[in-house]
Amino acid sequence: MSLKSLISTGTKVWLDGVEPDQIKSNRALGITGATSNPTIISQIIEKGTLDRRIVELIGQGLNDNAIAWTLDDELVRSAQEVFLPVWEQTRADDGYVSFELDPLIEDQEQPLSHAERVRKYVELGKQWSAGHRNRMIKVPATAAGLDALEELAAAGVTINVTLMFTERQYRLALDAIWRGAQRRPQGLSDFKSVYSIFISRTDVYADKHLHDLSAAARGQVGVATAKEIWRLNQEFWKEKHLRLHQEIVFASTGVKDPAAPPDKYVEALSGSDIQTNPPATNEAVQRLNKQYTRKVDQMLPQDVLNEIGARVDMAKLEQVLMAEGTKKFAEPQKELLQRIAGKRASIEATAAGSRPRVRHA
Repeated sequence: MSLKSLISTGTKVWLDGVEPDQIKSNRALGITGATSNPTIISQIIEKGTLDRRIVELIGQGLNDNAIAWTLDDELVRSAQEVFLPVWEQTRADDGYVSFELDPLIEDQEQPLSHAERVRKYVELGKQWSAGHRNRMIKVPATAAGLDALEELAAAGVTINVTLMFTERQYRLALDAIWRGAQRRPQGLSDFKSVYSIFISRTDVYADKHLHDLSAAARGQVGVATAKEIWRLNQEFWKEKHLRLHQEIVFASTGVKDPAAPPDKYVEALSGSDIQTNPPATNEAVQRLNKQYTRKVDQMLPQDVLNEIGARVDMAKLEQVLMAEGTKKFAEPQKELLQRIAGKRASIEATAAGSRPRVRHA
């Protein structure tokens, strides 16, 4: 009942995952989209359900990197098939699955210049979006990612700007995408963009670095920031009169504080746009069996907003969380490649052990 109640408020619920069984079960509960990332793909591989496919790809001569991206592409394609009817019914306004571009573009261990990073985002964004109706391309709000947005939007790529924490990032992303959108040869009738605001990580930062926040403001920085960006987004697009909705994705909605209700962010942001929730969050919401109402446009008390505005250095917050975020993106990708390499070594060792020994006279 709870997820249906949440959806009835006007929220689109997506799954932060592409594991086929989870996609199937969550679709039955009413979710209408999904998203992928290296951590998700790595966890699926770890379960062993893709071992046979990995053996096939090794047999085809693919290296570890190619196998990783082939599996990612196949899992996202599978999820896209599930949500394609939603995309068709909503005339391209929902039913998307987001595909993450290579996190190693931002890896500080790779000697790439800013221009090379921008070029890679544009090249890979075009590559992985080609031929897909209901696939979004996730581009992080890093310096290079932001500088790639205009060209990608102009090329007709459907973009999910990810790893955003502040209004500054949102405004830069919005301006770049809108500039690019107006250059689209096909016009704006099928133009769609979303902007993923990471919420719980913001509150983790505040708890760690801002010990002097009042009880009323503590644990509310993420919600306050997300609601303000949502309000700005509503205002910007209202006057554009586009056919499709350009939406905020409320991401990182899994509660990190064990003392907080598991639906803390779900409830606070209910009523509009998109929530992309981890499987555990959707499961918790379903178990709660609550009746949700629209709250996304109910702003926090003005004194709380004033305190957050005065005490939270958003530039510093963004700097710290972006450094952590790019590392959290790159490390799982490296682990994913290591996991595939481990599978390869195990397969090769098994094959070597099964070969008959040749006796010499």
